[in-house]
Amino acid sequence: MNSSILLSAEAGTAAGGSMWISLAMIVVLVGVMYFVMIRPQNKRRKKEEKMRQDLQIGDEVTTIGGIMGKIVSIKEETDSLVIETGIDRSKIRVKRWSIASCDTVHDTPES
Repeated sequence: MNSSILLSAEAGTAAGGSMWISLAMIVVLVGVMYFVMIRPQNKRRKKEEKMRQDLQIGDEVTTIGGIMGKIVSIKEETDSLVIETGIDRSKIRVKRWSIASCDTVHDTPES
């Protein structure tokens, strides 16, 4: 009778210990996924938002659709830009979020 109580107590301890190990492995897996997938994506998104907020008239930009042009006006109230494309200087109005890259290098003062 004493041996059956000891065996059941040891089985309960072993099951409890493996539960904590499994829980710790899940926590580690979530942590690794955060640092490998989520954190770099958030950094990239913030960098793109900063680039879009720093756009100025005269910048050469490329839209997410591949249209390349030069910014000729910025409308803050509608959060849109007018870009001039091609030799015939046609103008296209696009939303600020549609800008994929700014091809103009700005000189920023070193602090």
